[in-house]
Amino acid sequence: MARARSMKNSFITLTPSPFMIFHLFSISQFTSLLFSPKKSPRNHQKFFTPQTLTLFFLSLLVTFSFLGIFILNMIQTYQDNPVTCSLISTSAPFSLCAHSAMLLASLSSTNSNIEDDKPRLAGSVMMLLPTHIVAGDLTKEEREFWEQPDGEGYKPCLDFSIGYRRKSAKISKEKKRFLVVVASGGLNQQRNQIVDAVVMARILEAALVVPVLQVNAIWEDESEFSDIFDFKHFKRTLQADVRVVSSLPSTHLMSRQSIENQLPYNISPLWIRARFFKQLNEVGVLVLKGLDSKLSKNLPPDLQKLRCKVAFHALRFAAPIQELGNRLARRMWIEGPYIALHLRLEKDVWVRTGCLTGLGSEYDETIAKIRQYQPEYLTAKLNMTHVQRRLAGLCPLNALEIARFLKALGVPGCARVYIAGGEPFGGPRALQPLAAEFPNLVRKERLAQEAELSPYLNRSSALAAVDYIVSLNSNVFVPSHGGNMGRALQGHRAYVGHRKHIKPNKRAMIQFFEDSSISDAEFGIIIRKLHNRAQGQPEPRTNKRDRDVTAYPVPECMCKHRTGIY
Repeated sequence: MARARSMKNSFITLTPSPFMIFHLFSISQFTSLLFSPKKSPRNHQKFFTPQTLTLFFLSLLVTFSFLGIFILNMIQTYQDNPVTCSLISTSAPFSLCAHSAMLLASLSSTNSNIEDDKPRLAGSVMMLLPTHIVAGDLTKEEREFWEQPDGEGYKPCLDFSIGYRRKSAKISKEKKRFLVVVASGGLNQQRNQIVDAVVMARILEAALVVPVLQVNAIWEDESEFSDIFDFKHFKRTLQADVRVVSSLPSTHLMSRQSIENQLPYNISPLWIRARFFKQLNEVGVLVLKGLDSKLSKNLPPDLQKLRCKVAFHALRFAAPIQELGNRLARRMWIEGPYIALHLRLEKDVWVRTGCLTGLGSEYDETIAKIRQYQPEYLTAKLNMTHVQRRLAGLCPLNALEIARFLKALGVPGCARVYIAGGEPFGGPRALQPLAAEFPNLVRKERLAQEAELSPYLNRSSALAAVDYIVSLNSNVFVPSHGGNMGRALQGHRAYVGHRKHIKPNKRAMIQFFEDSSISDAEFGIIIRKLHNRAQGQPEPRTNKRDRDVTAYPVPECMCKHRTGIY
C-alpha cells in the first residue's frame, strides 16, 4: 500500500492525457463494438441480441469504473493540511496529442527501438515533462521567478566534421588497443570521468572497455557500470565514434598492463598521443586512474561535440532507475510547477568544506573531530579559517540561508520544493528553518511508495540518479553549493531546452546575509539584481574558456538558427 502522502496539490493542474483515457476504453468490449469489421445485415440482426446488449452495458460500466479509479488516483493528495497557492498552473500551449506523446516518451521505461542496432541520436536524448505556465494572482517577483528563460533559438547540433567521420570507420572497429578507465567519486564525478574516458579512447584510437566504478570510501557503494547506466544503449549510441566492449579479450588478459594514476591537469590531445600512443601499440592495454578534471576543457570542436554526445545521449540510466525517476518526477509534475533544490547538508560535505554547520557547537565539534582524524577529506584551502571560507563563497548555504535566498527571489511560501541530496547532518533539525518558510517540502523517501526505494537503500549512486531525473524535470533548479551535480544539471537543462536554473552567487551575497540593518525588501532587491542574468539563459562557453562544455554547451554543441543537426 502506498505510504501516506505529505503534500497536497496547491495548484490547479493539467487534466490526464487523452491517450491514457483512450487506453482504458481500448481494453473493454466497447472498443470492439466501435471498431469491428463491417458485417452483413443478417449478422447485425444476430449481433444485437439481449445477451450482447447486456454485455455492452456491462463493458461500459467496467470501463467507467476504471476511469473513475484512475481520476481519483490522479488527484491523490500529498498533505492533510495543505498550504495552498493562488496560482493556476497550465501547460504550455500545444496539442493534446503532442502532450501525450511527450509525456509517454518521458515516462516510458524502455525505448521502442531498444533492439535496433542503428543509433538514432535525436531520439536518444532524455525527453522531459513539459514545463508549466503559471498564472493567477501573482506578484511581479513571483511571476518573474516562474518565468522560463529565452533560449534565443539555440538547439543541439552535433554535426561532426567530414574528417572526424572518415576516421570513425577505422577507430570504431579497433581490436588491438584497449583503454581501461577506473572512475572514482560520486555519481556525477564518475559521469565526468566516463565522458573524458570516451574522448581519450577516441584520441588514442583505442577500444574502450566499459569503465570500472571504484568503490567510494565515503558512501561505500559497490555498484558497477551496468547497475547505474544502460550499457547496451551506451555502446550502441557511441558505435560510430569508439568501439565499446564489456571486457578485455582473452588475447590481452595476460598483457603487461600499464597503469597510470598520476596524470597532470589540463592535458591536451597532443600530450596524450605523445605520452601513450606508442606504449599502447606495444602493450595493447592502458589502464588510467585519477582521470577527474585532468583532460583539458578546451579541445578541438569534434571532441567537444563528442563530450556532449556522451553526456546527453549515451549516458542513460539503467531502466529500473530511469523508470523510478520518471515516476517520481511525474508525481511532482502532476501537482503543478515545482522547484528542485540540491541541498548539500550531508555530513561528508561539512567535513570536506571545512565550514561550520550552523547547527550549534555540538554539531561543529563532531565535524571537527572527523576532520582531525581524516584530514585528507578536506578539499578547501588548508590555510583558510572557516570564516574566510564562508566569505570566499566556499561554504554550502545552510537551510536558513537558502530559505532567505528563495524568499528574496520571489518564491511564494506555498511553492512545492523537491529536496535532492543525501540525509542532512542533524536530521529534521537541519531542515527546520527551510520547512518553516516553505512547508511543502518533498524528499524522494516521502514521494516514493513503499518498497520503491528498497532496492537502492545502500546504493548512493542509484539514489543520486533518481534525484538527477526528478531535478532535470523541474521548472526551476537551484543548487545550494557548487559541485558536479549542479554543473551536470545546468548543462543538461540547457541542452534539452534552456530550463531555468539559478546558481547562488554566494561570494557576492554572503556579506548581505551578515548585515542585519538591511530590511527584507532591500535584501530582496539586492539578491534579484545579483541573479538577474544567471537564470538559465544561453551563456556561451567561449566567454570563459576554462568552463566544461557539458555545463556550457553553447556554442560547440548548440547552434543558433538551425533546426538541430544530429
